Amino acid sequence: MSGPDLAARFLENAAAAAAGAHSVSGTGDLLAALGRIVPTGSPVYCPGLTELEKAAAPLFPNRVADCAAAEVTVEEVFGAIAETGTLVCVSEGGRAVQAGLLPAHHVAIVRRDRIFATLDGLLAVVAAVPPTNVTLVTGPSRTADIELTLAIGVHGPERLDVIVVQPGVTFPYARP
Repeated sequence: MSGPDLAARFLENAAAAAAGAHSVSGTGDLLAALGRIVPTGSPVYCPGLTELEKAAAPLFPNRVADCAAAEVTVEEVFGAIAETGTLVCVSEGGRAVQAGLLPAHHVAIVRRDRIFATLDGLLAVVAAVPPTNVTLVTGPSRTADIELTLAIGVHGPERLDVIVVQPGVTFPYARP
């Protein structure tokens, strides 16, 4: 399956799991999508560790330094799995996986070339040097463990948006 096909399958399956699914092809598209998705004035945790996060960070005037104080996390994640619409979050490079789990809204940015067809495909890539922690996220948090009544957002974000960024897109670094 080609990159565009994997991206389309991932977005379709992410949407079926109740995530907002978006695809962008340039800096302007990414920033415009974030402007539509992230509520104005919300406390936002954006770690600014990658070039994508550095490009996005200036959009958020109410940026907080701790994910526990945020209503929204905007971050680039390690990758995604097309067959299930699942995000792959890892604890490498100083990244805290709880950043996408604590706030009520998680906005995950995924590079198209980091979408794996299957879980086995992902595991083949990380098997040689596995990260300390891998978290797989499919849709907003949901549980039905109390009287079989579905509850959203009890054990994690109640809202999840994913943005797939096409390859070859360059993002300027934001200066502090």
